[in-house]
Amino acid sequence: MPEFDRGPTALFADLLTQVPDPPVEDAFWFDWGPVFYRGRLDGSARLLIVASDPGPTERIAGRSLVGNAGQRVQGFLSKLGLTRSYVCLNAWAYAVHPSQAFAMKERLDDPEQKQWRNAVFDRATDATLQAVVAMGFMAREAVRLWAARPHVPLVEVPHPSSHDPVALLDAWRDAVAELREVVTPDDDGDNTGPTYGTEFRESDYSAVPRRDLPFGAPQFLGDDAWVRATAGGPQNSVSRPSPDDKHTLLWKAPG
Repeated sequence: MPEFDRGPTALFADLLTQVPDPPVEDAFWFDWGPVFYRGRLDGSARLLIVASDPGPTERIAGRSLVGNAGQRVQGFLSKLGLTRSYVCLNAWAYAVHPSQAFAMKERLDDPEQKQWRNAVFDRATDATLQAVVAMGFMAREAVRLWAARPHVPLVEVPHPSSHDPVALLDAWRDAVAELREVVTPDDDGDNTGPTYGTEFRESDYSAVPRRDLPFGAPQFLGDDAWVRATAGGPQNSVSRPSPDDKHTLLWKAPG
């Protein structure tokens, strides 16, 4: 039986559909709509990953952290021995224009935004949660504003798309060591392997599991190893072309 994500329960879906519009519509790729999560929404997650906002690959998949950054996150999860017991959420359900990121960080505290986001964080976690990882400054602020955050370890690291690879690898290496002490691996996972070296290698990536994607997703979605194999080329199979990035996505399949 093929594995795939059957989506949220009706009750959870009702909460997700109540997502408020962004506070400044032009600061977001608003016309593409929101993207909400990836992983387990049933309270079984032992680790919550919070990142910033969805990218173009996430819009294609309808799931968070699926593109190049998400495949780095999946590699991070693999080093913790987690194959399914996690959930990935974002500070914003809508994609933020990079030039507006710092300005929109200040809007995470808008009452309507905070109330809805915290309700999602609350609903997606349960007593099984063992740790929270905030990836990047937007995620750190969103977690800081989470009033009912469970009393579990919080690890703050750079976003997987950080332009400072040395700081990113140093922080992620330390985070893996810390989290291996508190997060129970899945039965089919292994948390005893190597962590990170001095540069990102292909072995530090993992493909997004089919169980995290909707039924019918093509086999290559969530695995951009073939894109990264071209030195100096793009990192994702999906991109927003300029100047019509508001209404156009380019999605390339492997040859």
